[in-house]
Amino acid sequence: MNAITKLSVNANTTPDTNDLDGWVVVDGNPTMRTWALHTNSDGTMLSGVWEATPGTYHATYTAYEFVHMISGRIVITPDGGTSVTVRAGDAFVVEADFKGTWKIEEPVRKHFDFKL
Repeated sequence: MNAITKLSVNANTTPDTNDLDGWVVVDGNPTMRTWALHTNSDGTMLSGVWEATPGTYHATYTAYEFVHMISGRIVITPDGGTSVTVRAGDAFVVEADFKGTWKIEEPVRKHFDFKL
């Protein structure tokens, strides 16, 4: 097994175009594409790239996620909480118990690491 794996989306990498489990469209007609690029050797972490078009999802998380935004802008609002705007260049985490909206204001592309 390689100790280093370079992650990249290329013409031979087919994205999953289904909405993520726990994500429900609540405004607009957003679409998403997910490229699962690597699962670690013990099967506990998934790394990849996610893209979405403008619109709003209500998301329910069951696992921790680390995100590095490549492009776009999202306003993330926890149910009953304060909104946070994230943009290209930002890095952030979403805890496993998050429930709230992701309002995608500009087309988004992000790298993610998700605990399985």
